[in-house]
Amino acid sequence: MNAKHTPSLPHLHPVDGHHEPSGMSLSEDSKTALLEQWQTIKSRKWAILGVAGMTTLVATVIALAMTPIYRSTVTLLVEPSRNKVVSIDDVYGNTPLQAKEYYQTQVEILKSRDIAVRTAAALKLWQYREHAPRGTAPGVMQSMGRFFGLGQAPTPRTEAELAALTGEKLMEKLSIEPVRLSQLVKVSFESSDPVLAAKVANAVASNYIEADREARFTVTQQANTWIQARMSTILKSLANSEAQLQAYREKLGLVNLAGSSETLINQQVTQINQRLADARAQRMQLESTYREIERIRDGDYSRVPGVVHNPTLAQAQAKELEAASQMANISQRLGVNHESYKQAEAALNDARNSMSRLRQQIALSARLEYEAAMATEQKLEAQLALARGSVQQVNRQEFQLSVLEREVATNRQLYDMFMSRAKETNLTADLQAAVARIVDPAVVPAQPLKPRKGLIVVGAGVMSLLLGAVVALLLARLDNTIKSGEDAESRLHLPVLTALPRIDATQGIAARFFLEQPASRHAEAIRTARTGVLLSNLDDSSRRVLVTSSLPGEGKTTLCTNLALAHSQTKRTILLDADLRKPQAGTRLGIAPDAKGLSNFISGTAELHECLHTVPGSTLMVMPAGTQPPNPQELLQSRRFAEVLDLLSAHAEIVIIDSPPVEVVSDAMVIAPLASSAIYVIKAMSTATPVVRKGLKHLERAGAQIMGVVVNSQDFSQQRSYRGSYYGGDDSYYGPATPPTEAAPRQLRQG
Repeated sequence: MNAKHTPSLPHLHPVDGHHEPSGMSLSEDSKTALLEQWQTIKSRKWAILGVAGMTTLVATVIALAMTPIYRSTVTLLVEPSRNKVVSIDDVYGNTPLQAKEYYQTQVEILKSRDIAVRTAAALKLWQYREHAPRGTAPGVMQSMGRFFGLGQAPTPRTEAELAALTGEKLMEKLSIEPVRLSQLVKVSFESSDPVLAAKVANAVASNYIEADREARFTVTQQANTWIQARMSTILKSLANSEAQLQAYREKLGLVNLAGSSETLINQQVTQINQRLADARAQRMQLESTYREIERIRDGDYSRVPGVVHNPTLAQAQAKELEAASQMANISQRLGVNHESYKQAEAALNDARNSMSRLRQQIALSARLEYEAAMATEQKLEAQLALARGSVQQVNRQEFQLSVLEREVATNRQLYDMFMSRAKETNLTADLQAAVARIVDPAVVPAQPLKPRKGLIVVGAGVMSLLLGAVVALLLARLDNTIKSGEDAESRLHLPVLTALPRIDATQGIAARFFLEQPASRHAEAIRTARTGVLLSNLDDSSRRVLVTSSLPGEGKTTLCTNLALAHSQTKRTILLDADLRKPQAGTRLGIAPDAKGLSNFISGTAELHECLHTVPGSTLMVMPAGTQPPNPQELLQSRRFAEVLDLLSAHAEIVIIDSPPVEVVSDAMVIAPLASSAIYVIKAMSTATPVVRKGLKHLERAGAQIMGVVVNSQDFSQQRSYRGSYYGGDDSYYGPATPPTEAAPRQLRQG
C-alpha cells in the first residue's frame, strides 16, 4: 500500500446487463488466496510429483505381489418360528423372543466358535496349507534338519486339537451378514483357493442347521426326563394340599363361611354403627351446654344459653315480669313506703327465687343427660369393637380357607399341565424341524474379491498427490516470513511504501542502481517510495527520514543510497551514514573508506565541508560515518549529534539517515526520537513476521513515527503467472533491467 492514494472509480456495470450469479461468484480475496495456494503447490510440483511417482511404483509392486483372495457366499432363510418339542419355556429358562431379537440371535450363533470348529473338523481344514496351524506344516529348514537327523519330529496332535486351532483361523475369514428387512442371512468365506471358499461356506450353513437340530433334540430329551421326575413331586404336593383343606373344613365344621353368619354379623355391625352415630350426635349436642354449666362457680346459671332458653322457664319468667310490673306500678302510684309496695316487692323476690331454683334444676338435668349420653356412646363403641372382632375372625377363617383352596387348585392345574406336556413330549420326540434352510448354495467364484490392483495403484497415486499438496500448503502455512508487499500489509497493518525487486548485482552497483538503470522496475519502485516520503508530513519544511531493518543483509543501505539519489533529483538531499559500527553507505557510493564524516564532525576534528561529499553524476551529498569511534552509541546520544542533525536539516530539505539494524544494536532507537519519520526495511522470504513486529515495537517505544515499510528482494516472477503481467512486472513495460557491466568506479569529488 503506497502513501499516495488513488481516487476511487465509479462502479461500472456490464454493458449487456448480465450479472454473474452471487452464489457462484468469489470475492477478490478468495480468488487471491486460491491463486496463492496454487502457486505454493506449483512451486513444489517436482517434489510432489517425485513422491507421487515413487509411491505409485511401490504400490504397484505391492499390488502385484499380493495373493488374490476369493469369496463365496451361501444364502440361508431363517424360519420365523420353529416347532417346539416342549412348549413350557420355564423348562429351558427362556422367554419368547421377538422376531428381530430372534434373527439377531441366530446370526450370533452362526458366528459362534462351535460352528467354526464343527466345520473345520468336517472338512479337515488343517490339511490345507492356508489353514494349517503352526507346527503342523514343516518348513524348509525343519525338513532339511530332519533329513540330516538334526531336528526332532513335532509332537502329534489329536483331531480335536487341530479342529479347535483351525476353527479360530476360520472365524477370522468368515463373515455373517443379515439381509435388511428380510429373513435371509448371507454366509461368506474368503480364501486364496476358490474351491475351498465354496466348500467352507456351504459346510458352515449345513453344520449350523445340524447343530441346531442336535441341540434341540438334546434339550427335548432332558426336558422329558425332568418332566417325569417333576410329576411325582407335584402329585405328592397335590395330595398333601387336598388333605390339609379337608382337615381345615372339618375343624371349623363349615362347608363354606361365605353364608348367613357373615350376613348377620354385617347387619349387626351396621345397626351398631347407626346407633353409635345417633348417640354421638346427641352427646355432642349436650356437650356445649354441659361445658358452660361446669364453668359456673356461683350458682347463677342465667348466663348459660342452654338453661335460659329452656321451655320450662317461660312460665316462671312471665310471673317474674308480672311481679316486677306490679311493683313498678305501685311505686309510681302509691310510693315505695306503702304497704302494697312491700307486698309487691315480696312477690317479686319469691318469683326470682323460684326462677333461680328452676335454673339449678335445669342445669342438674342437663348434666345428667350429658353423662347418660356419654355412657350410651361408650357402651355402643364397646359393642361395635366386639362385633368387628367377630367379623375379623370370620375373615381370617375365610382367608385361610381361600389359601388352602388356591394351593389345591394350583397343584391340580400344574399336575394337569405336566401330564399334558409329558404326553406331548412323548408324541413329538422324533420331530426335529430345521431352524433354517439353504436358499442359494455357494458356488466356486470365478473372479477374486481382492486385491483390486488397479484401484490400489490409482488410489496410491492420487492420495500421494493430495498428501504432497497438503504438505506443501502446510509448509507454506508454517513459513512465517513476509513474502510480498501485500503479505506485509496484511500482517503488519502498516502502509507499504514500495516493493523492490530482487537484483543480481554487486553491492557497489546496487547502491547506484537508480542512476545506472533509471528505466528498470527497481528504479520505478524507488520513485514510488520517494513519492510516499514526499506525501508524508507535508507540513514539515525539512524531513529527517530514518531507515533501519531487523537484521543485517536485508537491503537497508541499498535502499538508503537509491532513495537518496532519487530525492536528490527534486530536493536538496543529504545521506547520513549513522551506522558507526559497520559503515557501508559511503564506500558503496565510491567514497574513500578513510574519508572524514559524522564521527569526525561530532568530535570537532573536521569542518562541515570536509565531511560532506557529493556523489558524481548527481547532486546528492553524503556524510559518511568517518573514523570508527570506540564508543558509537555515546556519540549518538550526545547533544552534539542532535545539533549536527539540526545543522544538516538547515542545509538540506531531506536528510536520509542510515542506521544499524534494530535487533543487533540499539543505535536506531537512540536516533528515532530525533527523526521526523522512520522507514522499516524487510527482506522478502527471509525476515520473519515476529522479528519485524518486535523491531517496530522497539522503535515505537523509543518515539519513532513509522512512515511505512519497504519490502526488498521480492521475486515478482513467481507472481506473474497469477497476478498478471502488469502487476507481476513485465520487463517490457519498464525497459530492460539487466545489470550494468562491471566498470571502474567513477571519481567522486568531495564537497
